[in-house]
Amino acid sequence: MPDRIVSWFRQNLPLCEPEFACYDRFMSMACTCKFLIRDAAIAFALWMAFSHTAFPTGAEPDRDVQVDPAPCVAAAAANEDDKIISACSALIDSEKTAKADRLKALLARAGAYDRKDMIDGAIADYSAALMLDATLADALNARGELWRRKGDRPRALADFGAAIKLNPDHPAAKGNHRSLALELERAGALMAVDGKPGFNCASAKRTVEKAICANPDLANLDRELNAANTKVVDSASRDSPRAGRALQREQDAFLARRNASFGRPDYDLRKAMRERLDHLLAIERN
Repeated sequence: MPDRIVSWFRQNLPLCEPEFACYDRFMSMACTCKFLIRDAAIAFALWMAFSHTAFPTGAEPDRDVQVDPAPCVAAAAANEDDKIISACSALIDSEKTAKADRLKALLARAGAYDRKDMIDGAIADYSAALMLDATLADALNARGELWRRKGDRPRALADFGAAIKLNPDHPAAKGNHRSLALELERAGALMAVDGKPGFNCASAKRTVEKAICANPDLANLDRELNAANTKVVDSASRDSPRAGRALQREQDAFLARRNASFGRPDYDLRKAMRERLDHLLAIERN
């Protein structure tokens, strides 16, 4: 019996006269002790203490077995979204997964969610990945594209900007940031004229013009129609002044029919304006 154990008994059990016997093999090279003691409760407490601390058992503690990342990696390499989600989820959910493996699994599953149009899940995974590594410009750009699809343009713009800050030469982030900034600029310009037609409502005299001014949807439609007409007439006039004048006469004829027809039971003003706009847009595309 090791001297330190005998010493412990002598110091802590003054009422006990232990008799020790050690065996070569017991509980992986452990020693077992036999001793006489009058108090069974003390004996039980002593046994618990020694069974966990005093007696060297020789057995190695259980080692944490990390989840095998191979199935997730294989699914990602095969680009099989359903398998990626299944295999990588097991890796992500395990507390024993190494940080590097968890990061790769999150990025792989985010891509799978994205391709399956599961936008919220993809955003959550990219966000978790960025918590592990905030320097991932690709993840920021990808999350920005998801925010844009979701309709959250401010967050999208912030992610694109952050990606460019990390990598000033990131082509996708630069393109996304530029196009979204222009989109927001146009949206701001449209807000300034929202509900306003292509003519001045303060000088409107005709009943049809007053009806358009009183209806924001018709007012916006009229503004689009007027802008489209101006564009196609100007474009045609650069090639042929005669062609430009012909297009403007078409527009004047449409306005004359509109003014004369408004108020009749069989006349649908919105339909007539929509058809005229579609015609002008078709000319513009050609």
